[in-house]
Amino acid sequence: MKDKNMAWATARHILVDSEAKCNELKTEIENGEDFAEVAQKYSTCPSSANGGDLGQFGPGQMVPEFDKAVFSGDVGVVYGPIQTQFGYHLLEVTGRG
Repeated sequence: MKDKNMAWATARHILVDSEAKCNELKTEIENGEDFAEVAQKYSTCPSSANGGDLGQFGPGQMVPEFDKAVFSGDVGVVYGPIQTQFGYHLLEVTGRG
């Protein structure tokens, strides 16, 4: 059986302060806007400088709402709005192993 602690994911996100803005940006991405460019322009997280890239992390390293989406959602799909104590996120899982 594979050790759960060996699981990992890579993801990128966009953090904004309202659900409405989050939905608006999700529509833009679904209509062809580049996720990284939208992140650089609108995300309030320091990761915006890297197009929202959060790097590689394991289960339990992110807030529970993120963890659930990252480790149960499909790779390459934009999820959100996901509300956390930080605001509203769009999240895309870019890899998982």
